[in-house]
Amino acid sequence: MSTSPEPIRVRRAGPDEATAAGLAEVLIDCVAGGASVSFMAPLARDRATAFWREVLADTTTSGRIVLVADEPATGAIVGTVQVVLTMPDNQPHRGEVAKMLVHRSARRRGVADALMRAAEAAALDAGKTLLVLDTASADAERVYERLGWERVGTIPDYALGPTGDLVATTIFFKALTRPPDPNV
Repeated sequence: MSTSPEPIRVRRAGPDEATAAGLAEVLIDCVAGGASVSFMAPLARDRATAFWREVLADTTTSGRIVLVADEPATGAIVGTVQVVLTMPDNQPHRGEVAKMLVHRSARRRGVADALMRAAEAAALDAGKTLLVLDTASADAERVYERLGWERVGTIPDYALGPTGDLVATTIFFKALTRPPDPNV
């Protein structure tokens, strides 16, 4: 009898040191793997941890939601995504997805899909009906398209990649709606 591995657990993160350290590990791994996520390689652990401490502090003000994916067997953080909720006055319906990261050792196991579905649900619960994001990753583009996100276009030479080369970014959006209530 074969048993399936436990599904990845996605949870909301708060401002604690263990979560900041686990998220720092994921960020360092992704930057080392070439992810263009605002940091240059090599990324120092203290810089990555300080970044996550600041981001996690924002979760206490309702400015953003940080979701983490945990490895069921070990409890280690293997992925994360943020939903930035604080927008200008004329955009109260919109949120932005940021820093969708999956540790290279956990890829191709449904972690990104689980994180994005949880991000969409959390955004809806927060009253958002439109999400936007940008990515410089072809792998991530495939995930977003599979999940129903619409590609807007690509901006060339948008930012520096982690090794200093100019990279393009592709903009996506998704209109959010609640699924029909089966009890109605």
